[in-house]
Amino acid sequence: MSVRMLYERFDDYVDDGIIQFDSIPTIVKDNINPKFKIREYQREAIGRFEYYVESFKNKRVPIHLLFNMATGSGKTLVMASNILYLYEKGYRNFIFFVNSTNIIKKTKENFLNNLSSKYLLSDKIVWNNREIIINEIDNFDDSIEDAINILFITIQGLHSRLYLPRENSITFEDFQ
Repeated sequence: MSVRMLYERFDDYVDDGIIQFDSIPTIVKDNINPKFKIREYQREAIGRFEYYVESFKNKRVPIHLLFNMATGSGKTLVMASNILYLYEKGYRNFIFFVNSTNIIKKTKENFLNNLSSKYLLSDKIVWNNREIIINEIDNFDDSIEDAINILFITIQGLHSRLYLPRENSITFEDFQ
């Protein structure tokens, strides 16, 4: 008996109409840069994520999911959408980690520089009639209560901070 991967199980749910991709959460529609159209496969990734968070009975907490998408397919747009969705659910602190400093620089441009042609969010992020800021942090002590707080880091940098603790650095306790 082989163990089926989650995406294989979800493929069945899609075929059976259990997971649908008809709608994008309002917080996402209203706060993604309008020059970026969410493509069908990105809509599917967002819908699968939403189903996992909202309805999947065997989900593990904390949530650890992988989005296996080709280079240039818009993974960062999917991540921006998921961050907005999770913000609405009460999450405020995020770690965005990748494998190289070059990608970190590009990702920061996508999230922090509204003058960049690749900026993914609306000029003004609004939820419940309140403006939400994106706050780049070095550790969770720097978090702002109602902001989207993001630690941008490489996998190697995250490993180093966790296993070579120093003052004002991220710790395993921060993940709780």
